[in-house]
Amino acid sequence: MRLRPACRSTGRCPFVSLPAIAQRRADGSPVSGYDGHMKTHRLAIIFAIMLVNMLALGIVVPLLPYLADSTGATEFQTGLLVAAYPLSQLLGAPLLGRLSDHYGRKPVLMASVFGTAVGFVILALAGSLPVLFLGRIVDGLTGGNINVAQAYITDVTDRTERGRALGLIGAAFGLGFVIGPVTGGLLAEISYATPAWLGAGLALLNMAAVALFLPESLTAEARAKRAHKKRAIFDISGFRAALAHPRVRPVLTVRTATGVSFAIFETMFSLWALTTLGFKPGQTGVFLGFLGLSSALIQGGLIGRLTKHFSDDALLMTAILVSGVCLAAWGFVRNVPLLLAIIPPLAFGLAVGQTMMTSILSKSVAREEVGSMLGVQTSIMSLTRVIAPIIGGFLLENTTPWAPGLLAGVLTLSVAPFAWKSLCLVPGRDSCEAVFDEE
Repeated sequence: MRLRPACRSTGRCPFVSLPAIAQRRADGSPVSGYDGHMKTHRLAIIFAIMLVNMLALGIVVPLLPYLADSTGATEFQTGLLVAAYPLSQLLGAPLLGRLSDHYGRKPVLMASVFGTAVGFVILALAGSLPVLFLGRIVDGLTGGNINVAQAYITDVTDRTERGRALGLIGAAFGLGFVIGPVTGGLLAEISYATPAWLGAGLALLNMAAVALFLPESLTAEARAKRAHKKRAIFDISGFRAALAHPRVRPVLTVRTATGVSFAIFETMFSLWALTTLGFKPGQTGVFLGFLGLSSALIQGGLIGRLTKHFSDDALLMTAILVSGVCLAAWGFVRNVPLLLAIIPPLAFGLAVGQTMMTSILSKSVAREEVGSMLGVQTSIMSLTRVIAPIIGGFLLENTTPWAPGLLAGVLTLSVAPFAWKSLCLVPGRDSCEAVFDEE
């Protein structure tokens, strides 16, 4: 791969005519025009599949602290349990991303969803803390499939549509965390195993949906091209090239810094609500559902409108500032009304920030590298989700309840000056002028 300058005045950096790639049949032969109906059909299917996937994941979120508490685990041990899933995902996600580049998105999605089902079965049968760890590890090793879904969307959309299309994945994530936590929390009032069995059933349903309804997005020509290159599953040189890329490097840096702070909230809210406000599983599920509803409304509708008027970089900068202030405020919440007040703006910051970072990365590399690049991003997100609950659990057990939120807010706001200087906010910066060529 080599770098070349592009679009100095606008900061927009097309590297290839994506419609020319999109306009091909499954056998690699060109078609006369792009079938918009087929593209909409594929996006609808991947949205539905990811929605069911996120429903299954959302069910377990409010459940883990209570499962851990039932085994006598401390706050710090609970943090380690939460960290087990992303740690396993950190190891599995790059493999899934590279395999999807080589062998197609569909078979990798099917295998990963089956692993989720197995993890839920183990969780439902768990009677001790070690078995709980085993269930989360199995699910995590096969659970890095969101980057495969994002790569699928990249396969079937052009650059102008990608931000909005990726927002649909975010909307599926948000809706899953509207219904999933509420359902999981309420079912946990019956028994802690009930939500886990439901999650296993949803995962199996999802695997069947992928097998029956989702067409493969990579053409035979594209798969042959990847096979001919004989790239390693873990391409260290490609990772180094990404870090050297002036467009990718600042986004990955921001992703790492904000990832820790975002993950402190996302992974620690249920434990924080249990220890600080005394929430039961149902109450925790309702609040997480409210956060998910806010995110879904933002990602499913607002982001598409915003991307028509503002650049991805400008929206990312705004999201960093908004989320930093809200995370710091969360640290000092001591009652339900104040918690309700900060959730909508916090949802805006989290949803817009994560969607824009994915959009920028997907537009900065050649199409054949998108799966691997999003796998790198997923690995970074997993690493931050390993660190965050360990830190959060330690702080909750050994300091004061406001410490996790304050730390998250300070971390987010501290990266704002770097983002202001390094993102493509002003035409002519290095981050505006280089992209990967496909040669």
